[in-house]
Amino acid sequence: MLIEALIFITEGYLLGSIPSAVWIGIYLFGKDVRNYGSKNAGATNTFRVLGKQAGTLVLLADILKGYLAYSIPFWFEAGFQYPGGRFDLPMVCGLAAVAGHLYPVFAGFKGGKGVATALGIMLAAAPLTSLMAASIFLIIWLTWNYISLASMTSALSFPIFLFLFFEPEGYALPIASILLPMLIVYSHRSNIRKLFKGEESKMYLIPRKKK
Repeated sequence: MLIEALIFITEGYLLGSIPSAVWIGIYLFGKDVRNYGSKNAGATNTFRVLGKQAGTLVLLADILKGYLAYSIPFWFEAGFQYPGGRFDLPMVCGLAAVAGHLYPVFAGFKGGKGVATALGIMLAAAPLTSLMAASIFLIIWLTWNYISLASMTSALSFPIFLFLFFEPEGYALPIASILLPMLIVYSHRSNIRKLFKGEESKMYLIPRKKK
């Protein structure tokens, strides 16, 4: 059981370590996003540096990493044998994927912010709660035009929606719903400093008309 768990956790970390922004940027668009913009290897910087097509590909790839990391143990019926335990190993694998995205072994342990990968996990584990949190993301983004603020706010709203409207089974999802927002806020610590200084870059969902 321990060896099986370690195999799946390693699989989750390696999936998360796939540097989608770096590989898509270099091999499909001829640019390493780590050398431009915020120099972050994530979807937001890819949108800014390479445009919508590249950014969308990176966003979908990063979401898929989290979704697969969580789902694969279910496909093999892997888990721990106690009430609610079947949900624990997939969530641990999902958390490993976020760790891989933040600190990817394939990209010098310097990755993205983990938002899209975390979304993939939660879409697999709690799709309705994820959609509710995503609505908060859109509201904050449309109102203030800060992706970082929208990402952190929607992440923090997830456990609120989960505990208010649902009764999650077991311990894995409730713990992860608190741990993941903490990781996301931590990964945005430089953005938080910029927000307080008024130096954070804006990104508009609806392009502004030129005067």
